[in-house]
Amino acid sequence: MRKILHSDLNNFYASVECLLDPSLEGFPVVVCGKTEDRHGIVLAKNMIAKRAGIKTGMVLFEAKKLCPDLKCVEARHDMYLKYSRAVRKIYLEYTDQVEPFGIDEAWLDVTTSPKCGGDAYLIAEEIRRRVKEEIGLTVSIGVSFNKVFAKLGSDLKKPDAVSVISKQNFKDVVWKLPASDLLYVGRATKEKLNKLNIVTIGDLALYDAKILKSKLGKWGEVLRAYARGEDMDPVRKYEEHDEIKSVGNSLTYYRDVRTDDDVYALLTLLAESVSYRMKHDGFKLARTVSLSITTNDLRSKIRMAKIEPTSLSRDIADGAFKLFKENFSWSEGLIRGLGISVSDFTDHAQMDFSGKEQEREKLTKLESTIEDIRDKFGRNIINKGIVFTDDHMKELDIRGDIGALSKEKVNAAPLYSALDLTRIEKSNL
Repeated sequence: MRKILHSDLNNFYASVECLLDPSLEGFPVVVCGKTEDRHGIVLAKNMIAKRAGIKTGMVLFEAKKLCPDLKCVEARHDMYLKYSRAVRKIYLEYTDQVEPFGIDEAWLDVTTSPKCGGDAYLIAEEIRRRVKEEIGLTVSIGVSFNKVFAKLGSDLKKPDAVSVISKQNFKDVVWKLPASDLLYVGRATKEKLNKLNIVTIGDLALYDAKILKSKLGKWGEVLRAYARGEDMDPVRKYEEHDEIKSVGNSLTYYRDVRTDDDVYALLTLLAESVSYRMKHDGFKLARTVSLSITTNDLRSKIRMAKIEPTSLSRDIADGAFKLFKENFSWSEGLIRGLGISVSDFTDHAQMDFSGKEQEREKLTKLESTIEDIRDKFGRNIINKGIVFTDDHMKELDIRGDIGALSKEKVNAAPLYSALDLTRIEKSNL
């Protein structure tokens, strides 16, 4: 039987900031974008801020209303990466099968590890203690026999705890949890499951497989297998992993795409999601855009180009569409899937003496305001006119299908048009 750990650094960004600045200790702390911008959003918070009701994604000025003594610090991605690497060095002393899941989480396969007599629980406890004593951060660790349940385990007790989900207890522990707690079940997927009266993970595990497949396609079978503890996805070796070098989304549409207008509309939706995730993960500006195209006969091509440093969804969409026009002809076939990634991140924009900077600042504030509205009332409360040409398109919630923002990763599962799935790409383009 496999022995899988999932380690999750608690309140990672905020915890690092408190470690770097001891004067923050004892105060509610949030990590955000530009602190002078009232439209900035909360990227992370410490436990004190969480207890005050502050949530990730909340608009900064609203957070301050809830918590007048709130301490706000700007995100420093380079420091978070430094601490993430330090923690992973500890993981690698126990196994070379360490698969990062975002900057603050990782799976470890300790099945053959000789440490602590090969006892997975004791290994988890030792890692928890060492991270706290040697790095100054806390982790919550789930111990189980597969990756999905190990991830669930790390969420059961926070902060600074170890939880075990075994073959003997998983039905009692896991099946009573909401279906949305299962990895890869985001808001949109949850809604689809709820329409089938699937509320808990147990409901999903016991649901008729044929009906589930008829309603959700192949992905329904995958989720049901996860709920039943049948996840066999291996933990990759650490050297097979690249640090996060790009942020992106892709989708397989419910029908073949056959016009430039539809391509641009879908790229617009993808770019909005990429821009949102990029900002949420602490990346200020991107200098490279990449476009992936999959035709209806499943041939694929990827093209990339430099762009002016930007975080604007409009710029990202325009850059991707330019790549499309330069590199694709409709004689090659119809389009089944599209994807956008941005990379080559920087904190500094180029000097601009053309007078366009004011326009860009206005657009930045406008996009931030739109995202604030969406965070409050739902992704589809406001849309650009171009997506209203297709009833299905205007209902898409591209970033809502898989859940946890920049930690999303679906490369272990295929993309299916019925679910409009998205993914964060973490490979070197």
